Amino acid sequence: MSAAGAHMSTPPVVSPSVHAAAVADLVGRYRALPPGTRVRLGKKSSNLFRFGGRADDTARLDTAALTGVIGVDPVARTAEVQGMTTYEDLVAGTLAHGLMPLVVPQLKTITLGGAVTGLGIESTSFRHGLPHESVLEMDVLTPDGEIVTATPDGEHAALFQGFPNSYGTLGYALRLKIELQPAAPYVRLEHRRVASSDLAARITELCDLDAVGGPDFVDGTVFTAGEQYLTIGTFTDDPGPGPSDYTGQQIFYRSIRERTVDHLTAHDYIWRWDTDWFWCSRAFGVQNPLVRRLWPRQYRRSDVYRRLVALDRRTGFSSRIHRLTRTPQEEPVIQDVEIPVERLAEFLDAFHTDIGIAPVWLCPLRLRGKQRWPLYPMEPGELYVNAGFWSAVPEVPGQPEAHNRRIEELVASLGGHKSLYSTVHYGEGEFWDHYNGPAYRALKERYDPHGKLPDLYSKVSG
Repeated sequence: MSAAGAHMSTPPVVSPSVHAAAVADLVGRYRALPPGTRVRLGKKSSNLFRFGGRADDTARLDTAALTGVIGVDPVARTAEVQGMTTYEDLVAGTLAHGLMPLVVPQLKTITLGGAVTGLGIESTSFRHGLPHESVLEMDVLTPDGEIVTATPDGEHAALFQGFPNSYGTLGYALRLKIELQPAAPYVRLEHRRVASSDLAARITELCDLDAVGGPDFVDGTVFTAGEQYLTIGTFTDDPGPGPSDYTGQQIFYRSIRERTVDHLTAHDYIWRWDTDWFWCSRAFGVQNPLVRRLWPRQYRRSDVYRRLVALDRRTGFSSRIHRLTRTPQEEPVIQDVEIPVERLAEFLDAFHTDIGIAPVWLCPLRLRGKQRWPLYPMEPGELYVNAGFWSAVPEVPGQPEAHNRRIEELVASLGGHKSLYSTVHYGEGEFWDHYNGPAYRALKERYDPHGKLPDLYSKVSG
């Protein structure tokens, strides 16, 4: 096995005929649901951070037969993939051919269909945009129970363009054909400390697509208001002094402060953030050396930590502890936002003052082409920086959503956008102003005229 494929399991491979049978079965079960039945996808894991209760009349649509790779074409550099396939399996299937998706979101159990109907980014996004921009075609199960093939310029081009950021309210992607890119065995990393006053300029310089010999990957980490680093990654055939391993006792984000240069296998670079859920594993004590030695390696992964958070939300355990200890209740602040690069300094200044969470992840991104995507209206040609922050802060007495609302207002004032995988606190009118209500309603009327699936606002705000 090549270095690029180290630690990989063999992904499920599904023949076209088996895929067709799985689709027929799923569609049959969907069409057989009684009118008015609420539906949710039956997936093993979720990366959403909305923990509302499930209604008793909600039907769980089992998608276990739609989790494989149908095929990889190493000559055309494309892959056909079932919609509920995790990136963990997709990456394993493509790296075996020396290829990888153009953009691989950071967490292993994000599904391809989920990244397309939601949004995903990573350190290639300054060059390759968002995951949906590498989609060539997709088969969608519409709310009315029909299968349509959506392409950029076909009969269902409007659905193709409006599917991203619709979060399953316009249908479910059952099969996708995506572009791939070559992947070398290793990635060389350089961690550069950057002054606050130079941060936006350095990001802009590194993300210049016209520069010769530019990097393959760019992201950043803000440890404090005065300490931030940009990490520049480049594909290489050279393992350096030996690739580092951050799936054991060592922790990747700490190495950013400790090392100027590092090397990882391509596989371990892609999943560098998953082992410790960026830095959020510290909340469970997993970064304590003793706990880490006792915590089984197979449980050092993002979906395990997310399930622990879900358990806490269901049981209210943390809230009870705060009541017993008479400490302030906490407001979860788990968000990813996109800020125009020229407004980044303003955002970080206000964020450090008003919110105070650290570290913060930074990821430059721009749309790959001139195509606009109506439900997440970023401007083509403009460089944005995603800021990701995932923690909790003491509640403001009497204002349990104050910090999240402050972020929403700040992002809007700076011409940015907010991802919808987590809690949403907009009023309905304000929400549709940000997420193109007229375009969404036109798609909803065409593809869900009987309202079989919830609309976007009710789904993400519930």
